[in-house]
Amino acid sequence: MVIQADYDTKVFKIQQHIVYYNQSADTLNSILLNDWNNAYSSKTTPLAKRFTDEFVKSFHLAKDADRGYTKVYSVVDQNGLMLTAEHLTDHPDILKVQLKNPIRPGQKFAISLTYEVKIPNDRFTRFGYDDKAGTFNLKDWYLTPARYDNGFVKYSNENIDDIANAVCDYELTLKVPKNSFVTSDLYQGNKKTADSTDEYYFIGKNRTNFNLILEAKNTFEVFRFDDAEVSCNLKENRITDIQRAVIIKEVVDFTTENLGAFPHGKIIVSQAEYERSPMYGLNQLPAFISPFPDSFLYEVRFLKTYLNAYLKTTLKLDPRKDSWIYDAIQMQLMIKYVNEKHADKKMMGEVGQWGLLKAFNFNLFNINFNGQYSYLYMIMARRNLDQPIGDPKNTFIKFNEQIAGKYRAGLSFSYLDDYLGNDVVINSFKEFYSLNAAQAKTNRDDFESILKKNTDKDISWFFDTVVDTRDLIDYKFGRVRKENDSLQVTLKNVTGTKVPVSVYGLKNGQVVYKQWFEGFTVDSTLTIPRNDADRLVINNNDLIPEYNKRDNYKRLDKFFPNNKPIKLGFFQDLENPAVNQIFYVPSFIFNIYDGFSPGLRLHNKSMLEKPFIFEVNPTYSVKTSELIGSVSLLYNHYIREDNLYNVRYTLTGSTFHYAPDARYYKFTPQVQFRIRDENIRKNKKEFIMLRQVTVNREKSLFVRTDEQNENYSVFNARYSKSDSEITRHYNFYTDAQIANAFGKLSGEFQFRRLFNDNRQVNLRVYAGMFMYRSTSSEFFSFGLDRPTDYLFDYNYYGRSEDKGLMSQQFILAEGGFKSIMDNRFANKWMTTVNGSFNVWNWIEIYGDAGVFENKYRGTEFVYDSGIRLNLVTDYFELYFPMYSSNGFEPGLGNYSQKIRFVVTLAPSTLLNLFTRKWF
Repeated sequence: MVIQADYDTKVFKIQQHIVYYNQSADTLNSILLNDWNNAYSSKTTPLAKRFTDEFVKSFHLAKDADRGYTKVYSVVDQNGLMLTAEHLTDHPDILKVQLKNPIRPGQKFAISLTYEVKIPNDRFTRFGYDDKAGTFNLKDWYLTPARYDNGFVKYSNENIDDIANAVCDYELTLKVPKNSFVTSDLYQGNKKTADSTDEYYFIGKNRTNFNLILEAKNTFEVFRFDDAEVSCNLKENRITDIQRAVIIKEVVDFTTENLGAFPHGKIIVSQAEYERSPMYGLNQLPAFISPFPDSFLYEVRFLKTYLNAYLKTTLKLDPRKDSWIYDAIQMQLMIKYVNEKHADKKMMGEVGQWGLLKAFNFNLFNINFNGQYSYLYMIMARRNLDQPIGDPKNTFIKFNEQIAGKYRAGLSFSYLDDYLGNDVVINSFKEFYSLNAAQAKTNRDDFESILKKNTDKDISWFFDTVVDTRDLIDYKFGRVRKENDSLQVTLKNVTGTKVPVSVYGLKNGQVVYKQWFEGFTVDSTLTIPRNDADRLVINNNDLIPEYNKRDNYKRLDKFFPNNKPIKLGFFQDLENPAVNQIFYVPSFIFNIYDGFSPGLRLHNKSMLEKPFIFEVNPTYSVKTSELIGSVSLLYNHYIREDNLYNVRYTLTGSTFHYAPDARYYKFTPQVQFRIRDENIRKNKKEFIMLRQVTVNREKSLFVRTDEQNENYSVFNARYSKSDSEITRHYNFYTDAQIANAFGKLSGEFQFRRLFNDNRQVNLRVYAGMFMYRSTSSEFFSFGLDRPTDYLFDYNYYGRSEDKGLMSQQFILAEGGFKSIMDNRFANKWMTTVNGSFNVWNWIEIYGDAGVFENKYRGTEFVYDSGIRLNLVTDYFELYFPMYSSNGFEPGLGNYSQKIRFVVTLAPSTLLNLFTRKWF
């Protein structure tokens, strides 16, 4: 392969000669070449789709010059015949070359290709070009034969590092502008220099891929050891060269000892690779916070990146179908490394020893560094979002693909290793690693066979259950009877998942014995020695990926064996199974009647979801000098194997002021059914909500009330359905409300579309009607521009205001108008349409039109239009009315009072902006 690099145009011109050896049992009439660089060529490729699914907007909005493509000029066979080559319709990043003559088993065939690749900007995936640094970080950018496994493997680039290449020998001539710095994990041969170019020659044997980095200024250090030559540019300026060399040698020696000698000689550990798959937790800390020694931070980052590069360049597995094996070996070796060399390190480093934080004694600060693997997996399990680790990698939601799935895989191997003992797992790693050096490809069956061969114990449960299902593991204690020097212990399998379980005896916190029991599905009574133990613990070392550890303890020296102390904690903490946690958090609410009112929120919500959650939030109203606040009780029932995945029962009560001199009391029992798509990667959700809203309002001198709208109760049933991504969003709901004074039906449809020319259109249709109405009050009527919110669902800062700034707050509900009309309500029916489209970035033009009818007034048609500054959709927006049924709004006077605004202060709502791409 001869490559001519043009730095100015970011285009590499390539002449490539491929000799294909058909090692399969099939006759081939065509071959497939992976062309992952072409995944950047349009906004409709699987890569682009992945970006929109995960709410990454940068690729869709990018300039064409920032994207990449592959342009094939010619494909010629060994006989000089032109061959047809085209990208597959469903896989635009796979090139199909149709042959003139079939390749039979055992035959070789040669083709020559002339093509160019336009390198994309690295801001999308960290692979590509960086103009500021003058760097090309290249990976999976050239044409290479796809893996053949009973047919060619067709995997598109979805930004998850799982290209399925055939094993190849590489010879590469690279021509780059003079004085470039070139780093590769191929062997470098002679370098030739001409007037304006440097020419490099590289070679590599028995590889599935290679890395190539071109730089204007060299950032790589080279460390040469007996086992490997390591090129590294991980950023860490606070440790010395000697410290780096010592750390890298430690990791290289450890990996060689636990896997085997690296066969390719050279390996690259780059900052780009680390940033694509960082050590989560460490990478979230600001630079000025340093809870870990600088050397430890570097060591962990290097270890993770080195192991990833080591495994990806040596194992010959199907990287999408068998990704869990890569993850399991990498994470299990990381767990082993930290246990051996840094057993004293905590998950949050020394933060727990800092000043005031030490006094709070957070459980988060007491967890060992390796304890994070269990907790980060459990985040997803408790949300009912975990997935089988043995599923294909492209089916995972982002948090599972990058964090929870990897950690669960590593933790599962630690579990198996603890159960089998005698280093069976590590020895199996070594044997499997050697097999990869000897074979052109391997798979899960090879790995499973080696593990089963190396033990006399039945481990079919590990692959059938732990790997292939999302079945939860949860054991707990039943009755314990003391008999002389032994104990009759009943163990209960809460979930029915049949896997081995470990039971420990502790005395004064120290382990006095440990015993493994084979899995069982029904309650079992076991005889174990007491050995003076004062406590029994299931899964004491947390290696079993268990769903609920709160019931793993049994005291033997107290009359109430399950009595746990209550521990007060500040803000929030990791779940501590040994205590009952209650947290207190300073809080505040704001509305103009209560002011910025401080409170104290008491709750039991840890960083892991719980079935039962309570929250009490008493608040002091600074303007009225009265106590206000809210209380809620919530029970989550998660359903594991159904589209109906959650039933949520809640009971809430609240009281705040709705006017300067009057408060309201709201009480709501509610049940919500939450439904999702079978493919949980899709952002499709359905909800059914049933609730009874009871409201009592005090009389006010500022707000007109009567008997019917002071105290009322409304039964509310709602069905909603939504599907959301960057380029397309829709939301639909139907709503029914039944009360003594009225009955209403309404529905809403919202649609948002981001087109390929970066124009965005928003459309909303709302319709509502009264089934019956026996009140003269407009309090329950449909609002054209500002609903009265008699159910107190919306966060109005001045809900009873009809003039002034707070009356200009806009909440998109019911009519959705921005201009204020003479008649603002409809007491029979209403239908409105709201639309907007952007003219430049976040500047949009909006328009509303509506038809509604009031009793004794007939049907009315109204409209408005204006400019919308959509700074952050649904969180910070401004509306400037221009022309409406009232006329030209700026010319009607008091224009500043006509501007509407959207401002969201709730932290939990804002947090969704940053977490939606993960879940």
